Amino acid sequence: MQAKITSFFHASTSTWSYLVQDPATGEAAVIDAPLDFDPASGVLGHASAAAILQAAGRDGARLRWILETHAHADHLSAAAWLKESTGAQTAIGAGIEQVQATFRQRLGLEDEPELDRHAFDRLLHDGDELPLGGLAIGVVATPGHTPDSLSYLVGDAVFVGDTVFSPQAGTARCDFPGGDAHALFQSVWRIYGLPATRMFLAHDYPADGAEPRAEVPVAEQRATNTHIREGISEDAFVAMRRQRDAGLPPPRLLWPSLQVNIRGGRLPPPEANGERYFKLPLQVRD
Repeated sequence: MQAKITSFFHASTSTWSYLVQDPATGEAAVIDAPLDFDPASGVLGHASAAAILQAAGRDGARLRWILETHAHADHLSAAAWLKESTGAQTAIGAGIEQVQATFRQRLGLEDEPELDRHAFDRLLHDGDELPLGGLAIGVVATPGHTPDSLSYLVGDAVFVGDTVFSPQAGTARCDFPGGDAHALFQSVWRIYGLPATRMFLAHDYPADGAEPRAEVPVAEQRATNTHIREGISEDAFVAMRRQRDAGLPPPRLLWPSLQVNIRGGRLPPPEANGERYFKLPLQVRD
């Protein structure tokens, strides 16, 4: 039996999230659910994540897993709110420890003891399997964009995070700490070789007037992806990726996202006045 997959598009961050259900038992997983956040006002909300829970409720689904494909730098994770709302377990790739160490230092968070592997209920390694009723969620390490990047294989469907986008958008950047274009090339070809026919994306950035795509056939990606397809060598891809990444601006929500996402979706702890704040590292230039 195939999983039931429901997609949700978060327009302000171009993020796709997924509710993955075992129809026989009602057990479900959520992948890459975002919070709603306005950086200008500091207002944060849960409406988008609540819509996923409402859909699960309509189907009679019981949430067992809250999965992250990696610590995203372009949206704030709703994982902690979903865990508090449902009791489901959170999970992410074991490479999150490297990401946490990097940004603990960059953000001056050395005195925050809970910012470690225990920010998540489970750290996942390549080859792990998570039960989902009568189905299984296979864990596939796909580093390159970030060192903690994973893909999730459920039947004929693979959820690839930021590793690869729709064919016209290509692949993820590799200039974040721990990123590696050679590793990304190998990861994408590993995904192309999985026993999956359907690829579910974490983001899409369509041309003006086009609808964002959540799902792309794996065969279409192999044949037409603008960055990685049949006939493009690893050296050519790495050269393209490095040149392209050198001109990319930081993601709009980079620092707020990381401060939530390396904590497993938790907000920064309150200061002495009871308020919570995001930090912004400054670069002072002459």
